[in-house]
Amino acid sequence: MTRYKFETTEHELFRKTFRKFLAEEAEPHYAQWEKDHLIPLSFWRKLGDMGYLCPQVEEQYGGLGLDFSFGVIIQEELERIGSSLIGVGLHNDIVIPYIEAYGTHEQKSRWLPKCITGEYITAIAMTEPGTGSDLANIQTTAIRDGDHYIVNGQKTFITNGIHTNLVVVAVKTDPSTEKKHRGISLLVIEGDTPGFTKGRQLEKVGMHAQDTAELYFEDCRVPVQNLLGEEGKGFVYMMEKLQQERLAVAIAAQTAAEDMLTLTLDYVKSRQAFGKAIGDFQNTQFKIAEMATKVELGKSFLEALIEEHIAGKDVVTKVSMAKYWITENARELAAQCMQLHGGYGYMEEYKIARRYRDIPVMSIYAGTNEVMKMIIAKNLGL
Repeated sequence: MTRYKFETTEHELFRKTFRKFLAEEAEPHYAQWEKDHLIPLSFWRKLGDMGYLCPQVEEQYGGLGLDFSFGVIIQEELERIGSSLIGVGLHNDIVIPYIEAYGTHEQKSRWLPKCITGEYITAIAMTEPGTGSDLANIQTTAIRDGDHYIVNGQKTFITNGIHTNLVVVAVKTDPSTEKKHRGISLLVIEGDTPGFTKGRQLEKVGMHAQDTAELYFEDCRVPVQNLLGEEGKGFVYMMEKLQQERLAVAIAAQTAAEDMLTLTLDYVKSRQAFGKAIGDFQNTQFKIAEMATKVELGKSFLEALIEEHIAGKDVVTKVSMAKYWITENARELAAQCMQLHGGYGYMEEYKIARRYRDIPVMSIYAGTNEVMKMIIAKNLGL
C-alpha cells in the first residue's frame, strides 16, 4: 500500500486504518451526501474522534504532532472517495496552518482543540464577488473602534461556508494606503458573532456534497484579540501559505487522475464491442498508454515536491508548475476516460461521470492556472 519513498511502516498503517474508516463511514453514504448537497456534521465529529482532523497540531493543543506527510495520506484517501470531501483537507492543511503559524498561545488554546474534535469547522474567506485571484483589491473593511474591528463586506465561493463556525477572513484594515496589499489583515471571526451571516448554499456544476456559500459581514464587531498575526501583514501571510494550498490541490488532482485511470482500465478490459474487449483495440491501448505515462510523470514530480516542501524549502515555482500541469492533465483525463466509457460514462451511477464534473474547478481555485503561469514566468525572470 506504500505510495511514496518517504512512507514508513507507520505511514502504511495510518493509510490502511484511514482507508478502512472511510470504507465504513464515507463510501457507503457518499452518493446520498451528493443528493443532499451536504456532508453531515456527524461525519466531521467521527473524523475528530478518530484523530483525523488536524493531526499536525502540537500535542499541547490536543493534536498528534505529525508532519505534513500524514496530511498527504488523508488528502489522497479522501479524494479517492470523492472530490466533495475537499473541505476536510482545507480545514486540516490550509486554514489551521494560519492559526498555527501566526496565532498567539491564547488564540491557539482557544481555537485549536475544538478544530481537532470537529466542534469548529473552519473556512478561509478571501474571494469576493468582484475579486478572485487579485487579492490586493479586496473590498471588505475592518475599521478599528476601540477594542473591536467593525467589519463590512461580502465573501463568496467559500468552501465549508454552510458548516463553518470559525472563519479566517481577509480584510482591509487600512483602506487608504496607496500600496493596497499593505492594508490587508487577517481576522478570525466566530460563527455566533453579531453581524456575521451566511448566504445561500451555492449550486455548483460538481462537488455537490461540498458546501460552498456566500458570507456577509454587516457592522460585524470582532474583538481586536481575534487579529491573526500583525495588522497589515495579511497579504504576506496569504502568500506564504498559498504554497501548501496549491500543493494540496495538485495532490487531489493527481489522486483523481490515478483513480480515473484505474476505473477506465477496469472498464475497457471488461466491456465488449464488436466481439472483443474495448481494451483490445489499438486506439484504446494508445490512449491508455498516453494517460498512464502522464499519470506516472505527475506522481514522480509530486513526490519530489512533497519531500522538498516537508523539508521547508521554497518551492513556489515548482508548486505553481504542479498545480497548473497536474490539474490540466486531470481535466484532460476526465474527458478521455468518459469517452472510453461510452454512453455509460455519462450516467451518474458511474464514478467517471462524477469525476468529469468535479475535476474542472481544480484549475480555477487556489489561484487560476493562468495565474500559475504568471508566477512561473515571473520567477523565471520574465
